[in-house]
Amino acid sequence: MASTGSVLRFRGDDNLQSMLVGTVMRKIKSRTWKKQRYFKLQGDCMTIWYQSKKAGNAHSTFSVGDVEAIREGHQSEVLLSIADEFPADRCFTVVFRGRRGNLDLVAESAEEAQTWIRGMRKLIESLENMGEREKLDQWIGDWFKKADKNNDGRMNFKEVQDLLKMMNVDMNEHHAHRLFTMADKSKSDSLEDDEFVLFYKMLTQREDVLTVFQKFSSDGQKFSQSDLEDFLREEQLEGGDIQQHAKQLIERYEPSDTAKLLNALTFDGFLMYLGSAEGSIFNPQRRGVFQDMTRPLCHYLISSSHNTYLMEDQLRGHSSVEGYIRALSRGCRCVEVDCWDGANGEPIVYHGHTFTSKIFFKDVVNAVGNYAFKVSEYPVILSIENHCGVEQQRVMAQHLNHILGDKLLKSTLEGKAPIGLPSPEDLKGKILLKAKKMGGLEESHNGTAEDSLTGEVSDEDEVAEIDEENVHRESVRRMLKKSKQRLSKELSDCVVYCKSVHFSSFKHSRIHSKFYEVASFTESKARKHLREAGAEFVLHNSRHLTRVYPSGFRTDSSNFNPQEMWNAGCQIVALNFQTAGEGMDLNDGLFSQNGGCGYVLKPAFMSRTEKRFDPETPEKRDGYHPVVLTIQVISGQQLPKVNIKEDSIVDPLVRVEIHGVPVDQSKQETRYIENNGFNPVWYDTLRFTIHTPELAMVRFVVEDYDKTSKNDFVGQYTLPLSCMQQGYRHIHLLSKDGTSIPPSSLFVHLRITDLE
Repeated sequence: MASTGSVLRFRGDDNLQSMLVGTVMRKIKSRTWKKQRYFKLQGDCMTIWYQSKKAGNAHSTFSVGDVEAIREGHQSEVLLSIADEFPADRCFTVVFRGRRGNLDLVAESAEEAQTWIRGMRKLIESLENMGEREKLDQWIGDWFKKADKNNDGRMNFKEVQDLLKMMNVDMNEHHAHRLFTMADKSKSDSLEDDEFVLFYKMLTQREDVLTVFQKFSSDGQKFSQSDLEDFLREEQLEGGDIQQHAKQLIERYEPSDTAKLLNALTFDGFLMYLGSAEGSIFNPQRRGVFQDMTRPLCHYLISSSHNTYLMEDQLRGHSSVEGYIRALSRGCRCVEVDCWDGANGEPIVYHGHTFTSKIFFKDVVNAVGNYAFKVSEYPVILSIENHCGVEQQRVMAQHLNHILGDKLLKSTLEGKAPIGLPSPEDLKGKILLKAKKMGGLEESHNGTAEDSLTGEVSDEDEVAEIDEENVHRESVRRMLKKSKQRLSKELSDCVVYCKSVHFSSFKHSRIHSKFYEVASFTESKARKHLREAGAEFVLHNSRHLTRVYPSGFRTDSSNFNPQEMWNAGCQIVALNFQTAGEGMDLNDGLFSQNGGCGYVLKPAFMSRTEKRFDPETPEKRDGYHPVVLTIQVISGQQLPKVNIKEDSIVDPLVRVEIHGVPVDQSKQETRYIENNGFNPVWYDTLRFTIHTPELAMVRFVVEDYDKTSKNDFVGQYTLPLSCMQQGYRHIHLLSKDGTSIPPSSLFVHLRITDLE
């Protein structure tokens, strides 16, 4: 069983041995909520268990697989707030995947803190390095633990029946009992370790994969190396050195040493390959940075966040430095900072005119300085919405200079008079400020900038949009009557390549705009320009950076669909990272390529200034090459339960959505399968014509069909069409939060062909 293996693997590790014994630590929620809890690593070396010291209180657990990182010291707002009480070397933060809150802990001593920090990191690392076979064993072990209610290390038939319901299987009692009896080799009316593994394997027998295997195997028993080469060439449409690749696959995925010696792949090895990253829908060659990173900044789409400081909605939500840490840790490269005058001369960040909580500007800058380049070395843009008076603007400039030091870009690269935007490669490790600036780059380069200038400081106040669309509301109009604010030279000098300007028209921009000027649009303004002058908008974005942000009416922090803005080449499409759903699925999908570095190169036809591309008429562009995408949805594996009720089983259907230029927007669904979330089989074929494949995103959504109300979400996976592998592939589903939910997957067959 997996758990036994885990304990043996870590036998010599002192940190893990101490964690298995357990420790009392303080769980901290605020300055006033600090409670002692007993923490202990379970015997499976995968689960942390903790309980209140008071007897009889319920306990909680979390899986090491749900932990994204361990932060040492005062690296969360909560721990910073108690820094005067507990030293940094006793404090650490457990950061979970997705949108789950952090766990802040204080150990009794620095040594004890290190035991847990080092131990947890070792467990996380070992989980990340697990092979496919070990992962499978781990899942089997997890199910065994869940089902073995009386913890006697064996399972009777009643426990097996309960397990089937937990696993989303609706199986009649007779069939279940037959499998149980076949697995019960010891004839003890219960299943022990190996017997349960056998039961699980019979349960998960993949007839769909077996059919494919037998079709391509010369003898129906195994793949010889030449069988595998034929399969990779003809079915998976793989290029390159096929012979070498086939050898590698056998070496990597074949569990039988005998088969390896024969250069053969057994059915188990074939299943392992199809379940691996290489057998998945996403092309592994597009995972790392593979694009040219030396083009001007405006040639890239940039992963961007709106109201980054908010953890919830924008009326009463909680403002938090954690919002910045999470966005940057997801590869976001443009974050928003909404600055207002605070007490005692310290600027604060919050959503103005609302009840959202407030945080210090200097704490935001600290977080950005610490986390900007942990997952990507390419530049970060701080989009400043400035509502401060001149005095606190000076304080802002001091904090930026003092905290960020050399990371803050203060002058043009190599001190030369600039003629165009630099590239992400040129700006590696740099933080750029996007804000108002006095005069232009030319003046600052020649040293002719004035000492002070009066001008409106905030150009993106979302109140302005509300006013446009709802002129009569007196309260809104009162808020807009702002006296013109002066801009401090110190803050203005921090702005180099991203000067915020008011947008007049495309014609005006073509004649007068400088390459370093950035205009911002609300989603509705951007849509209006798209409708009225799509090709002009694309052309504008081949020369300038453009930021698009959600309407002020989205008080629930919902997102618009970013695809329509990417179609126009808008680079900084700012989304509410804190809100799960279609918008963030598309964002995560687009930026999952190219090393997750937060920059994706636009197709070449969108960056040319001499030829125009209009997303409304894609067939008119040079190099127009439409394709047909054919997807056969074959089966699903171990879909998660969506309904808490024990006897409820999923009725799954799969919807495939194409997001792209308007003519490509499309969705189709399979049938729904009654009462089977464990191994539903469809064999349904869906076909799509795609006119601009370079911009198309494909989203697979699994839902639980309900004839009386809205279908429940089960899982999804989104990726660019350009990153898709063809042939027989698994799609590893993600939760609503974008985190993985192994072993849930879809098995599909994909073909991309030219449109006849």
